[in-house]
Amino acid sequence: MKLYGLGPTRSLRVRWALQELDAEFEFVPINLLAGENRHPDFLSLNPAGKLPVLVDGDLVLTESAAIVMYLAEKYGAKGLMPTDLSERAQAYRWSMFSVTELEQPLWRIAKHSFLYPEDKRLPEDITLAKEDFTAMAAILNRHMDGREFIVGDTISIADCITAYVLDWGNEIGLIDDFPHLKSYFERMYARSKAPQRIAQAAADLRPAA
Repeated sequence: MKLYGLGPTRSLRVRWALQELDAEFEFVPINLLAGENRHPDFLSLNPAGKLPVLVDGDLVLTESAAIVMYLAEKYGAKGLMPTDLSERAQAYRWSMFSVTELEQPLWRIAKHSFLYPEDKRLPEDITLAKEDFTAMAAILNRHMDGREFIVGDTISIADCITAYVLDWGNEIGLIDDFPHLKSYFERMYARSKAPQRIAQAAADLRPAA
């Protein structure tokens, strides 16, 4: 298998799944700043020009959450995908909650902070996005009261997908008021097979002084 990705992007959560599953893979770095994601060879894998992309034989798969789910199914005996139907449904539920209710506001903040050209940035949208994120984070914070993992008593797809999003929220100071979430994602990143934190992965991309 090959994983096309870059440092602090959502390829981190795919790496997390791969590492938890002890799966063999080759990491292929794609330099977004150099425009490598717009090269025809890469666009043939993902016409959207986004990361990550997993290539497993003839299968080419995009969208990080979908990749995590695929890997959990492929290595079903390793336990990332719950075998109980009701637990599996909850793992899907919280995975979708993460990418729709938590991640999308963070994208809006990033777009209007530095990704969009300055003349297209809307400071008021940043404020609204922060409100959206914290309202949904409060729901997950209540859910995590007394829980070690999001679903069941072991790590699942929901954890690989969500812990990354919470680390992202933490990077911009949106997790401080949610003690259950803060302790949860710090506990997750203390796992021996966890990937780098976003801040460290970003730092590793910077040229040495």
